[in-house]
Amino acid sequence: MNRIEISVLRPEAALRACAEVWHAVETGEAVTPRLAFGSLHELFSAITEKRLDLLRHVADHDGLTIWQLANALGRDYKNVHTDVTRLVDLGLLERRTDGGLSTLYDEILIHADIRAAA
Repeated sequence: MNRIEISVLRPEAALRACAEVWHAVETGEAVTPRLAFGSLHELFSAITEKRLDLLRHVADHDGLTIWQLANALGRDYKNVHTDVTRLVDLGLLERRTDGGLSTLYDEILIHADIRAAA
């Protein structure tokens, strides 16, 4: 299963995570793709419920264009275009050469610590 881990990390934890990934890559270990946000607000602003619904729909209907996706979801084209652009920028969607959309992952794991690290 192709997955990505999304985390909410404080700056110190983000630096540690970056160093861990760097070390793993240098030693040839397989690395799970990761995306980090500095706060829950940033996470929920970037990955909204509608954007998650959009990702799920593309996963089930690979190759739809933005126009087809907007029609299928019953949403305004401009809003879907904005959401697709943001998801592409985040690396969660891919625009194909034929104009269709594909998801890059089968699973998204979201982690948000509620306590400071000891």
